[in-house]
Amino acid sequence: MTIHKEGYKIIAVTFLSLLTLNIILYSLTEIALLRLGFSIVSLVFFYLVLQFFRLPKRINTSHPEELVAPCDGKVVVIEEVEEPEYFKDKRIQVSIFMSPLNVHANWVPCEGEVKYVKYHQGLYLVAWHPKSSTENERTTVVIQRKTGQEVLLRQIAGAVARRIVYYVKPNQQVNRNEQFGFIKFGSRVDLFFPLGTEIVCKIGDITKGNETLIARWSK
Repeated sequence: MTIHKEGYKIIAVTFLSLLTLNIILYSLTEIALLRLGFSIVSLVFFYLVLQFFRLPKRINTSHPEELVAPCDGKVVVIEEVEEPEYFKDKRIQVSIFMSPLNVHANWVPCEGEVKYVKYHQGLYLVAWHPKSSTENERTTVVIQRKTGQEVLLRQIAGAVARRIVYYVKPNQQVNRNEQFGFIKFGSRVDLFFPLGTEIVCKIGDITKGNETLIARWSK
């Protein structure tokens, strides 16, 4: 397991800030218990920051007709909805909620060509809020297979996550085991599939990005 590149700066700033605070505290007090307590809190906090940016090595060997989870988290929504931004018709939505303790990398769920990318500024409602999908800071990415089938991925910021990063651009070819983005400190990823797609996950399932099977393309 390695540290994701998105975490380098934050980890360095966190380390230097905690080190500075500990030096200041040690210079201001000789109370051993207070010094020890603050040092322990600092170590725990720094460990949590490291956890936010961990990047496990995962190799996807799924069948081309299968779509895997783009992120770690928990399936919280499976329903038929109207997708208003790109498709403008009925789709099957699967939403995966990412807690601050999850791996935050976002993987490509299937091979294909990026047909659409758009970043939206927005609010920071809690990720499970019904309006977070359309009103929060978010990025929409659409991938099209050679067969013409398309899947829409939407990265959604939450009350804690304040920074969405995406790496893809229109007309780019993407493959399994590649990352299309990163959401700092958690939030949610929505997937929108064509009607008739076989959804193999269920609400409450715990997902692993680039591993857990989510759906199969319809024949």
